[in-house]
Amino acid sequence: MQPQQYQMGGYDRAITMFSPDGRLYQVEYAREAVKRGTTAVGIKCRSGVVLLVDKRVGSRLLEPSSIEKIFKIDEHIGVASSGLVGDARALVERARVEAQSNRITYGEPIDVETLSKKLCDHMQTYTLFGGARPYGTALLLAGVDIGADGKAHYRLFETDPSGTLLEYMATGIGIGRQAVMKLFEEEYKEGLSAEEAVLLGLKALYTATEGKFDMNTVEIGVAGEYSKKRAVKKVVESPTGSTTQILTFRKLTADEVKSAVTKFSKTVKSDEKAE
Repeated sequence: MQPQQYQMGGYDRAITMFSPDGRLYQVEYAREAVKRGTTAVGIKCRSGVVLLVDKRVGSRLLEPSSIEKIFKIDEHIGVASSGLVGDARALVERARVEAQSNRITYGEPIDVETLSKKLCDHMQTYTLFGGARPYGTALLLAGVDIGADGKAHYRLFETDPSGTLLEYMATGIGIGRQAVMKLFEEEYKEGLSAEEAVLLGLKALYTATEGKFDMNTVEIGVAGEYSKKRAVKKVVESPTGSTTQILTFRKLTADEVKSAVTKFSKTVKSDEKAE
């Protein structure tokens, strides 16, 4: 009997060709590229959305700061990526252009959902035509929207190489997704504080990496409020015409990341002693 790769009948040679059982193998291969990427997690909390990424520093000669997996798209939106970093940067640049185009055209910040759909529409077109390949990356988009009631609404979306878009309360992408989702199913609760969400995210990365991370391999971003001392607010106009202050997206400083990782490490040690 021939190996599976020889039974595909060439259906994986072109992105435009469906297999007899309705599969697009090139899209599935792109998903495999995401699964081989570093783990990234996103968690909604009471005062925003937190993003955490394991940067996977493979050599002591590598400068950890040169690895970037969390990007700021607009004042109120940030993304975390997993998969091919070059593909992620291309999508990030496109997202930034879309966000600025919306400001110029409509005079207001783009909604998180609108931007997410625009990105997914773009990704989906690369599954329709020959001569190109799907994006080998997935993104977690976190941001703040202002509703008709003038209140801030925190959103977390996950994209897929096929162009699929899903909204989550907590999710993960990359090589550790299965372990992360299992942990979130068991331990995530609505109404977490930002600090509690970060600690849960660190626990998820700790589980996914089997404890192989420290402050130099973790990157954290927050859409909303994490520390009142460092919170950055922006005055925006709601659909009703009233103005309100919203907390913007920012990456945590090295000191803040170190503090969070140290606090989590103490929690791990106390749990080990208890056992």
